[in-house]
Amino acid sequence: MYVFLGRASNRKSLRRAAPEPERGKIVLATRPRRGGSGLVSTGLPGHVQSVKPSCPAGSGSGTMGPMSAATPPTERRVSARVGAISESATLAVDAKAKALKAAGRPVIGFGAGEPDFPTPDYIVEAAIEACKNPKYHRYTPAGGLPELKSAIAAKTLRDSGYEVDPSQILVTNGGKQAIYEAFAAILDPGDEVIVPAPYWTTYPESIRLAGGVPVEVVADETTGYRVSVEQLEAARTERTKVVLFVSPSNPTGAVYSEAETEAIGRWAVEHGLWVLTDEIYEHLVYGDASSVSLPALLPELRDKCVVVNGVAKTYAMTGWRVGWIIGPKDVVKAATNLQSHATSNVSNVAQVAALAAVSGGLEAVAAMREAFDRRRRTIVRMLNEIDGVVCPEPEGAFYAYPSVKALIGKEIRGKRPQNSVELAALILEEAEVAVVPGEAFGTPGYLRLSYALGDEDLVEGVSRIQKLLAEARD
Repeated sequence: MYVFLGRASNRKSLRRAAPEPERGKIVLATRPRRGGSGLVSTGLPGHVQSVKPSCPAGSGSGTMGPMSAATPPTERRVSARVGAISESATLAVDAKAKALKAAGRPVIGFGAGEPDFPTPDYIVEAAIEACKNPKYHRYTPAGGLPELKSAIAAKTLRDSGYEVDPSQILVTNGGKQAIYEAFAAILDPGDEVIVPAPYWTTYPESIRLAGGVPVEVVADETTGYRVSVEQLEAARTERTKVVLFVSPSNPTGAVYSEAETEAIGRWAVEHGLWVLTDEIYEHLVYGDASSVSLPALLPELRDKCVVVNGVAKTYAMTGWRVGWIIGPKDVVKAATNLQSHATSNVSNVAQVAALAAVSGGLEAVAAMREAFDRRRRTIVRMLNEIDGVVCPEPEGAFYAYPSVKALIGKEIRGKRPQNSVELAALILEEAEVAVVPGEAFGTPGYLRLSYALGDEDLVEGVSRIQKLLAEARD
């Protein structure tokens, strides 16, 4: 299964030969070039290459090749469906940094996407009280505590201006489960989802696991990492069902303006597409930027719009694992049925903590936002002081996403990294600083650095990177 997009007049002229989705990654650039039997972007705008099936896995490692269907079931160890899932690159980098630190090395980690602040005391106290209450020692409704769903509805109206009924809400084990269950509820095998890149690593994996096909549309630093309606339209085919919309964005910190958001929403309505919008960073915006909720802005989109959100980023609750889906009742009911068989209810203690969080004020996030804003300006300034690094100023979330393409192939301490994966490994080895390479987000030639860490560690870590990359030579 391959896709070629030509000029606007014939962009839909080449279709899929079969409805069965390929497990390889499909990436669409703004103006792809033709070559070979299959076309796919490497993540660099305008650059495409052929896609080939994975090789057979003789060792049972889980990578299933083209001959695996003929292999007797008793000899297949890991299913093709699950074996095709990649490890979370961000969690892998964070785990490696923590392991090195535990071994005594002074590693500074920019990999984890979580606030460095503790969960506010009043939330923790609510959880402690819940632990003592026998009411929460038992099963509760799979879709979430009724009082939490009502509080989420009230919070959504307060923060987004979007009025929803509690029956439109499903409480999930964090944002990741919300994303997977939303896609699983609306996708059939072969349905395409347009995914703006750079993207968070979990999106394409969730789409594939749900049977869908991610179709990636690449934006770069020249547009502030924001895709245009024209790019989205170029990627649309008769198999397109969903467009993913994320603002503020992980990994880039990009924030779409109200006009840009409305234009994308109206385009989706015009073509009858579903929209999955991830609003997890809604309260982390800086300067003149503002976060706009698509279904609040465009009521006509609501019947085909699914909102994903949670308490992780706003309230420093990444480890509590509480997220939610807001959507049409039939979709939410289907996702709830799925969850009833997968995990049942989210931990009651965590739900009570989330209830305290969403029912309270936003003073805690205001304090975090002030610190993140200060760090944001520091990290952007320091990164842009490095020759060969270009770092746009993020308007939201807590990530910087600099281009390091000019450093690829340069000699640094006797090595010539050929891609940003090798450059990130070199930075970890030589500077003892952990960053995530752009390959993890669909765009080689970049690095993601989270500035959700202490000010002193941030300055020390970037200073180490400055010192190392200053040695780059042709």
